[in-house]
Amino acid sequence: MDAYLLDWANLLLRWAHIVTAIAWIGSSFYFVLLDNSLTPPEHEDPKKKGVDGEMWAVHGGGFYHANKYMVAPRWRPLPENLHWSYWESYSTWLTGFGLFTVLYLFNAGSFLVDKSVFDWSAQAAIAASLGFLVVCWVVYDLICRTLGQREGGDLVVGLCVFALVVFASWLACRLFAGRAAFLLVGAMLATTMSANVFFWIIPGQRKVVAQLRAGQTPDPIHGRRGKQRSVHNTYFTLPVLIAMISNHYGWLYQGEHNWIVLVLLMLAGALIRHSFVARHKAHVLGRRTPWEHAVVGTLVLAGLAFWLAPAPKSAEEIAAAQAAAARPASYAEVRAVVDQRCIMCHGTALKEKGVDLHDAAGLGKNAQMVYQQVTVLRLMPLSNATQMTEPERALIKRWFEAGAPLQ
Repeated sequence: MDAYLLDWANLLLRWAHIVTAIAWIGSSFYFVLLDNSLTPPEHEDPKKKGVDGEMWAVHGGGFYHANKYMVAPRWRPLPENLHWSYWESYSTWLTGFGLFTVLYLFNAGSFLVDKSVFDWSAQAAIAASLGFLVVCWVVYDLICRTLGQREGGDLVVGLCVFALVVFASWLACRLFAGRAAFLLVGAMLATTMSANVFFWIIPGQRKVVAQLRAGQTPDPIHGRRGKQRSVHNTYFTLPVLIAMISNHYGWLYQGEHNWIVLVLLMLAGALIRHSFVARHKAHVLGRRTPWEHAVVGTLVLAGLAFWLAPAPKSAEEIAAAQAAAARPASYAEVRAVVDQRCIMCHGTALKEKGVDLHDAAGLGKNAQMVYQQVTVLRLMPLSNATQMTEPERALIKRWFEAGAPLQ
C-alpha cells in the first residue's frame, strides 16, 4: 500500500509540477517578448501619462494595448490592486521538490546511488544532492552581486555562470547515478531561478512600490538587479527543461562522458532561446531575425546525435547476431536472467511499480514492459545496479520478438 500511495503522490505532484511550470515559463516568455517589443509611444496622451513603452497586439479576435511605466503613472496614483507574478515560480519549485523527494530521496539507494560511479551511502547521497541545490544558488548569487555591477559585468557574469554549470555537471556525473545527475543539475538551475524571484525580484519590486507610494524616488538598483535576474531566468528555461527530460533517455546519461553530453544539451537550449529573445528586438528595429544562434544550437544537437550514434558492427559481430537471432530464446534462459537481474525489485517480496516477475504469469503479463525498459529504453535495471550484460539484453529482445513464450 505504501508503494501504491507513493505512486499516486508521484502522479499528482508530476501533474501539478507540469501545470505550474507551464504557467511560470509562459509568463516569463511573455514578459521577455513584451519588454523586447516595446516602442516609444507615438501620441501625446500616453507620453503625458508617463508611458515609456507600448505594444499593440492582436489575439483571440481582439486588440491589446500594453503600456509600460518605468515609474508610477503621472495621471493617477499607483493602483492598490497590482498583479504580482511570483506564485507560478514558488508553486513550480515546491511541486518539483516534492516530486524529487518522493521519487529520488525516498529511494536514494536505487535512484541516487550507482556504486559503479561512486560508492557511498544513501544518506550521504541525499545530503549531497540537497547541498547541490543550496551551494549552486549561493555561488551564483555571489557572482552576480560581486561582478554584475561592473562595466562589462553581464559578460563576466555569463562566463562565470557557464563555468559554474559546467563544473556542477561534471561533479554531479562523478557522484550520482547518471539519471539522477542530469535531473539534479536541472533542479539546481530551477532552484536558482526560483531563488532569484524569492530573494531579489519580488522584494526589489515591493521596495520600489513602497517608495513610489511614499512619494520617494525609487532606488534604481532594484530595477537593475531585478532585470538582470529576470534575464538570467529566461535563459535558464530551456537548459532546465532539457536537463529534466533528458534523464528519461538512457543512451544520453549512460556513457563515460555523460557530463559533456549534458553541458552540450543545455548550451544548445540557451543558444536557441537567445535567438528567440533577440528576434523580438530585431522585429521592433526592423532588422533581420538573428537565427544564427539557433542554427549553432541545432548544429550542437546534430553533432551530439552523430557522436552518440552506435558504432557500426563488424562483419563478425553481424554474423554472430544473425546466428543468435536464428536460435530462439527459451523461457528457461530468460527466466534465469530475470531471476538474477530483476527479481530483487520485481518479485514477491518487493513489487516496484506493481510489477511482479517471479513466475511465468507475471513475466508474460509484463513482457512488453520488460522489453521496452530493458532493450529499447535501456532504463532497467535502474543504473544497471545488477550488471545486466549486453548478451542478456539481446536474449530478452529475441524472446519478446519471438512472441514471449512462457514454456
